[in-house]
Amino acid sequence: MRPNSPSKKLIINRLHIIQGQLLGLEKMVKVNKYCIDILSLSLAVQKSLQSFNNAMLQNHLKEHVSQQFLSGKDKQAIRELSEIYFLKTK
Repeated sequence: MRPNSPSKKLIINRLHIIQGQLLGLEKMVKVNKYCIDILSLSLAVQKSLQSFNNAMLQNHLKEHVSQQFLSGKDKQAIRELSEIYFLKTK
């Protein structure tokens, strides 16, 4: 990822949001908040992580995969993308 790129700033921002959500989730559990409220925030954290993963994948496709194909490393690119695809669909 390029330093100071807009996508890097977006990804760091998403991570800060996730950190805040996780801290909020921990506090809710500590003070015995209503289970449905805790589950709602937990599901929001999962959605935030999915959004983070999508942004990272999009960045990888733009910055690395195209370069791998141009430099003759297409088999490596396909292997990496296949691994991520199978991890995501488990």
